Amino acid sequence: MYRRFGVLLAAVLGVTLTAAAPATADGSRHFPTEFSLPDGWQPEGIAISGTTAYFGSRADGSIYAADLRTGTGKVLAKGPGTPSLGMKVDARKRLWVAGGVGGDARVYDTRSGALLAKFQFATADTFVNDVVLTGKSAWFTDSRKAVLYEVPLNLKPHRTLALTGDLVVTPGATNLNGIVTGLDGGLIVVQSNTGKLFRTDPRSGKTTEINLSGQTLTNGDGLLREGRQLYVVQNRLNKVARYTLSRDGATLAAERTDARFDVPTTVAAFGKRLYLPNARFTTPPTPETTYTVVAVERP
Repeated sequence: MYRRFGVLLAAVLGVTLTAAAPATADGSRHFPTEFSLPDGWQPEGIAISGTTAYFGSRADGSIYAADLRTGTGKVLAKGPGTPSLGMKVDARKRLWVAGGVGGDARVYDTRSGALLAKFQFATADTFVNDVVLTGKSAWFTDSRKAVLYEVPLNLKPHRTLALTGDLVVTPGATNLNGIVTGLDGGLIVVQSNTGKLFRTDPRSGKTTEINLSGQTLTNGDGLLREGRQLYVVQNRLNKVARYTLSRDGATLAAERTDARFDVPTTVAAFGKRLYLPNARFTTPPTPETTYTVVAVERP
């Protein structure tokens, strides 16, 4: 009735009614497609919650929060002096961060920047690289070891899950890197140095290599899964690949490169876009080295 009355009133007044955009409309097309991080930041991980993106520093582990609508931001939390790498935000607005050579994971309050918890996984020959959240746990990869670390979301003590099966870890190399949940309730991890993808049973630790139909994911880094679509960042190849997952394996569906890519490492989505920080691994870092974040359409 109110809509019909509004139409009649508009006709009397000689104006045209325009329907409001639906709440789900993607406004990101108005957001910047590239923005800067602080000089010398050395980014690696990214997590997005609402219109805020979070970036960790490899230099000192500080956390930077940027507004996707403007590209501006500020340091949310000072780091411990060891890296902040892969990260995710949970439903309680807590930021879970992989600690690299620090061998740890840290949990921050995204509203205040306060450190809520720290979990020490290892102290030697360790590189805690990436994290994924499930309904009850945060799972972390270690690029130096054939293990995953599980931390309950209620912040109780962690456990170390030894990995068996098809995975073979090469000493001293960057092995397990990106991690996502699988279609079957398990986990999917990428091995950077071999370009292999594995399904992992979170109960037994058994790993099963995923058939990529002759493809390899060399330099595979951050992962993002949306339904059956798996996005893989191949850092030094300056490429994002999209694979379609099935029971039998994963098939390459599309690839995307961009002239603005400068060794992107990880990926997060907002609206129709993928956001990737440029880690610039091939550029010797200095306090004046510049770093950017690039937004691209999904491949």
